[in-house]
Amino acid sequence: MTTGAHLTYSDDQADAHDRVAEMLRGAGVDLDDALLTPLSDGKSQVMAVVGKAGSGKTMLLAQLYRALQEAGVEVVSGDWEGKRRKDRRTLAILAPTNKAASVLRNRGVPATTIHRILYTPVYDPEYEKIAEWLAGNGERPSVEGLTDAALDRAFAFYQAQKSIPGALAAAGLRGSDFITGWKRRDDPLDIGFVDESSMLDEKQFNDLREIFPTLVLFGDPAQLAPVGQSGEMVFDRLGDSRKMVLHRIHRQEHDNPILDLAHALADDTLDFATFENMIEEAARLDDRVVVAPRVNADLMARSPVLVWRNVTRVRLITAFRGAFGAPEHELMPGEPLICDGIELPLKHRKKRIDLEARGLIKGAQCVYLGPGKRPGFSRLHVLGAEDPQLSAASIIKIEMPDEEEPFIPYAANMGAAFLHGAAVTIHKAQGSQWPEVQVFAPDIWAASRAGRTEAGLPLWKRLAYVAITRAETRLFWVKRYAMARPEVALSTSDLAAKPVELTLAAPDEGAA
Repeated sequence: MTTGAHLTYSDDQADAHDRVAEMLRGAGVDLDDALLTPLSDGKSQVMAVVGKAGSGKTMLLAQLYRALQEAGVEVVSGDWEGKRRKDRRTLAILAPTNKAASVLRNRGVPATTIHRILYTPVYDPEYEKIAEWLAGNGERPSVEGLTDAALDRAFAFYQAQKSIPGALAAAGLRGSDFITGWKRRDDPLDIGFVDESSMLDEKQFNDLREIFPTLVLFGDPAQLAPVGQSGEMVFDRLGDSRKMVLHRIHRQEHDNPILDLAHALADDTLDFATFENMIEEAARLDDRVVVAPRVNADLMARSPVLVWRNVTRVRLITAFRGAFGAPEHELMPGEPLICDGIELPLKHRKKRIDLEARGLIKGAQCVYLGPGKRPGFSRLHVLGAEDPQLSAASIIKIEMPDEEEPFIPYAANMGAAFLHGAAVTIHKAQGSQWPEVQVFAPDIWAASRAGRTEAGLPLWKRLAYVAITRAETRLFWVKRYAMARPEVALSTSDLAAKPVELTLAAPDEGAA
């Protein structure tokens, strides 16, 4: 099946496309004739498209998005929504993490996180007039404090990129100027596409089913299931009629040795030693695979080493900080962090929504930029977030080898909690990709020696599969407990963006 001048579907992709199109037709969206009927109160529908890395899931998602857009379906981004109309049909494209959403956005697909759909922004009425005008639903407004030139800049930005916050930023406004708060979504939406759905837990899945009467999941059955779900993913319980499997591996123009290694893990007879020999052979033939004698400290600043065991993670983080000469009792600008959740009492629910809506969800990858203006606050760059720089009340924990309690260099009484991000577990890395990835092979070997299984497969194979498929262009297979000295100092110069100073914490907060 051909879908464009340069794109041809495989048979399994064509079948999946047709079955999703049939489901959408039943929901009142006809892709073939570009006909839309108003959203009805019919029964909900869930369908899944599953396949291993390289099977074409993302390409299919992108093509379905473009077909829906051409048919007149509006994309809901989570940044702003216009006034509801009975005849309007909408699509939201979601991912569980900021990084996973940014991978899609880099491919031209306007994705947002699940949190940004569950919670919607409340706009100041004056600035909402600008949003309505930009979206074509109102006349050009006159807003006190904004010149015609500023509105022209906003308009020009929106024509190039359909982002209301981006357009308002082009006019010289900050998020704190036009967004007054966030609220839990009250009304259901329409069609939802969810990428990286292997990461969904039961609660997230149920939340999405309440919001989207038509839901399509895209996921990889070979990844690690969410913790606490006994190796089961939410799409495993869907019947064959509602689950399409993509089998063919769609290669790049040149064969991809990283994908070849990932798919070799499906061989039941493969053991760890044989797999490591395959990696060494691939490294001899292609520089996209590297067998490294030691960890590269420079790469760890933006691309964490992937490990299985927490003890390994803590030791690598300690070595990273020592290699860069980080002071024992404070952070250096440029150090990577991982959000470990929001520590706020129930009475500060609105502040929790603020933090999560700005991208500080559990597992979010950040870079420390320096102390904030208020005690206990830190300036942060949230990797993959659409508005990445902010200041937030922070509880930063640095774990130390052989110490039960972490060292806390900065702490507010409440706010966003962080662990160091120079090394992360493979579970936490799911949904993320980096151009270059270091996998700590001694941990994969340890998992193979442990003999554990998950959902009928050896755990070491699942860990290896997830870890190596996080690499977009180059895989480093690190064989020994050693670290190379860094060649450059830690820096934040690669994170150019105007910082947004927001009070994203409880008003009575102070230093602990």
